[in-house]
Amino acid sequence: MSETLFRTGIIGATGFIGAPYRAEIRACHQAKMIALCARRKDLLKTAAQEDGTPFYTQSWEEVITHPEVNFVIVATPDALHHEAVMACAKHGKHLLCEKPVGMNASQAREMMQAFLHSDPPLGHFVPFWTRYVKVFQVAREMIQSGELGEIRSTLFRWHNPRPPNMPLTWRDNPELSSAGTIADVGSHAYDTIRWMIGLEAEKVLAHGQRLTHSKPDLGEINLREAIEKGQQTDTASMPSKPGGHFDYASVSCLFSNGASGLFVLSHAGSVRKFLAPEIELHGTKASLSADRYTGKIKLIRQNQELETLHELPPAFEFGNRFEQYVFPALSPMIKGTRSSVPHPTLEDGWLAQRFTDAAYLSAKDGHWRPV
Repeated sequence: MSETLFRTGIIGATGFIGAPYRAEIRACHQAKMIALCARRKDLLKTAAQEDGTPFYTQSWEEVITHPEVNFVIVATPDALHHEAVMACAKHGKHLLCEKPVGMNASQAREMMQAFLHSDPPLGHFVPFWTRYVKVFQVAREMIQSGELGEIRSTLFRWHNPRPPNMPLTWRDNPELSSAGTIADVGSHAYDTIRWMIGLEAEKVLAHGQRLTHSKPDLGEINLREAIEKGQQTDTASMPSKPGGHFDYASVSCLFSNGASGLFVLSHAGSVRKFLAPEIELHGTKASLSADRYTGKIKLIRQNQELETLHELPPAFEFGNRFEQYVFPALSPMIKGTRSSVPHPTLEDGWLAQRFTDAAYLSAKDGHWRPV
């Protein structure tokens, strides 16, 4: 029988992210669910039955201090990350923390430092899943080989339209969500670009607005429930109010080599995807587009002739992310050695949060902001 390396506790076990994570972990031979935590008793009890987990609680502290748990997943609203992550470092628990990793870059830096200086060393993984999209990995290899020359400009269109009748969730609440759409999808988009081109943004100028003027207010429901209700329910007669965050933003930036970047970020139902490739990268030798929805990489050289270089399978699903990415990256740390498997960490989470913090402030006041 295989050794159970990852004795797992999940905080936020029943939400939009926690539920699919649990399903993937159940299928992994090297992991066992030890402890679950969620706010709602009905969903928590059902989750424990699904996982065959005898210990479940509404107290996140009890998950982290559980003597059998050695790996904790923090999949709660943003405002609840910092205290839990710092407790994981204190109690020697390896970690996967959702992004954005904190409410601001100051929190993110403190969490990063706690894990970087832990003794013994602790593994930490931030799920920037877009790094694992094959079409983006191939594009990155082309950039690193010098095929595009020096990067001069970048564009990322990240459109994640929500159902038009979707109710309010915690992501619309500034007390729980770091910066709404800017932090949620902007952290993914910025991490992908910086990972691909090897450059950091130095300053940003952003515009943000609420394209969805109001949303039904159904009280405390999770994101999965809100999406389902938005797709199935006529909410026109229900009480509604504006969300507390932008659901659309355009963020311009300057990178450390003087290159220009643009990020178009949206959760608005009226901003649909599939119309144009997600990523454009323009260099001194060639320009490239990459799109996970078509799986295509296209290139235009200085002769202005368009070539389709790759047609890869569209990337709508990742498979079992824990079996493929998380556990191979962290298993050396669980065994007491350093990991040599490249993976996104709390340091990447902090760097992304510096960018989204600056973008959010710029969208508020209309001025260039340093990153």
